[in-house]
Amino acid sequence: MKNRFKQAKDIKVGVIGYGGAFNMGKLHLQDMLKAGMTPWAVAEPDAVRLAVAAKEFPGIQTYASVTEMLAKSEVNLVVIITPHNTHAPIALQCLRAGRHVVSEKPLAITTAECDAMIAAARKAGVMVSTFHNRHWDGSIVKALEVVRSGAIGDIVRIEAHMGQWGKPGDWWRSSKSISGGILYDWGVHLLEYSLQLLDSEIAEVSGFAKSGFWAGQSKWGADTIEDEGFAVVRFKSGTWLTLCVTGIDASPKRGMVEVTGTKGTFWWDYDNYEITVRDSEKAIVTKGRNPTSLWEKYYENVAAHLVKGAPLTITPEWSRRPIHILDLADRSAREGRALKPKYV
Repeated sequence: MKNRFKQAKDIKVGVIGYGGAFNMGKLHLQDMLKAGMTPWAVAEPDAVRLAVAAKEFPGIQTYASVTEMLAKSEVNLVVIITPHNTHAPIALQCLRAGRHVVSEKPLAITTAECDAMIAAARKAGVMVSTFHNRHWDGSIVKALEVVRSGAIGDIVRIEAHMGQWGKPGDWWRSSKSISGGILYDWGVHLLEYSLQLLDSEIAEVSGFAKSGFWAGQSKWGADTIEDEGFAVVRFKSGTWLTLCVTGIDASPKRGMVEVTGTKGTFWWDYDNYEITVRDSEKAIVTKGRNPTSLWEKYYENVAAHLVKGAPLTITPEWSRRPIHILDLADRSAREGRALKPKYV
């Protein structure tokens, strides 16, 4: 990899997209600053949001477009915080300009887009990664501890689910063409959690979708995300994974992820977990709070990778794996058949 840095402060970071949603532009720059990197520039077409960035980070360079920032700025690491369907084209523009790239999740919408980004990064000798900060959520840290201890035995299946009964919001995440679909937001996190637990190659993916119920009440009309998306992933080990994200469930399931093993089950939500194991005829239930999340480890790892050559935790190939599943599930739902993976 080219562009190795002597120290973290030499990494001049630029944020692409400083929109108001979740204050993500500010949070990314703050987290990179904590990791020792230097906030350097912001590219944002909205002049009001650009002014906010200049106020929150005095002295930071501001640009109205990505093209202008790449042409005029010394930024050497860019973070893409824009709608999902723009991740790939913006990333390719930056990678071809020789900049390291971090993309907000999802890395892209299709497998082909991920492939193009990986190829461009290799050709330019730069890094591309996805901001999978939830790789270090307290919930998955606890889940890994429980599974590796053998407390619930061998994993048989993982059921990941999220949602409730309710109309999608009137913003771009509710547009199928912009967001990729209902599975592409939280579904990426749920898959990333699950793939940490399931150490096996993928055998096939089946997808199912229900659309039309909310479309008539959404500003996106026919382009509204699905009412519900469902995927089944079969692994070569014999284990399987289900993923469901819904807007039509009147009785939402408990927790977000449930892991069933040969000796017991483990489930968790944002804050809590519950372990149930069988001892002869008796069920032993242990409940607790998830440990503190360690999101700062993401940018600490990126800085260590760019400065010291430390292994990158969230590689582009790792980032591509959940996207490949979602891409296959989307195609499967349209074609009505299970699909074999290109990447296992």
